[in-house]
Amino acid sequence: MFELQEQSPLSYLKQFSPTHRFGQVAETTIDNTHPRPSFLNHDSIKVLSWNIAKNNHNRNWSQDFLTIIEQYQPDKIFLQEVRLCTIKQKIPELASMGWSFAPNLIDTFDNTYSGVLTATKTDRLNSQAKITKHQEPVTGTPKVSLFVEYSLGSNGETLLAVNTHLINFVETSKFQAQLQEIEAMIAQHQGAVIFSGDFNTWNRSRWLLLLQMTAKLGLTPVTFPPLEALKIKRFLLSPPLDYIFYRGFKQKNASAMVIDSISSSDHNPLFVELYI
Repeated sequence: MFELQEQSPLSYLKQFSPTHRFGQVAETTIDNTHPRPSFLNHDSIKVLSWNIAKNNHNRNWSQDFLTIIEQYQPDKIFLQEVRLCTIKQKIPELASMGWSFAPNLIDTFDNTYSGVLTATKTDRLNSQAKITKHQEPVTGTPKVSLFVEYSLGSNGETLLAVNTHLINFVETSKFQAQLQEIEAMIAQHQGAVIFSGDFNTWNRSRWLLLLQMTAKLGLTPVTFPPLEALKIKRFLLSPPLDYIFYRGFKQKNASAMVIDSISSSDHNPLFVELYI
């Protein structure tokens, strides 16, 4: 029989405070091999990027996700704020794809990892996570970026897919430090790049730092038609928070859209078809 221990109100509250709820994790990736890998379409790559607001355990999210997959059939999926159970390390809706997951925290309430996940119809060559050295206040948690390299075909060319969630609620210098770490990783890759995620660029200083960094690397932002761009997550009159950047591809503007038919997240998914 279990015996209840008497606790002081302060010690009881500490158990449920954010700083005690979220635990640190190692800088690592969890990878799921594609059951039947195939080459990417030589002519184009359909890209979906979405901050799902930790809702992939929710039935509404599953329906939103499956509807998007069926309608748009993306080749590469960049998800942020993905919850991945530490015991059952699978997301059923992604079972038919290969994926790599990089956690930035573990929620001790339900023993669940959270982080970023990149899924694709092809097998990866390698994957690597990069956790920020700084932490967000209150929760005391870092942010993470995921770098996955894929083959672009039989000619030996490769694609570096970078999925990130940039640090929030900290001074600009800490935001810049994460950007510099990402820049150093991308700079090592000479081929094609897709750089996507939630960049938390809610003020002009952050936005300019991001644009300067991507321009230095030769990365181009996906251009959305004006009415579509208004659907991207932002705070009041701030710059958008979510972006897709690319290098080594061409964009046809008509293919870029923001999917606003979802109900499971406060971020709308971004979709674009990039041409080789």
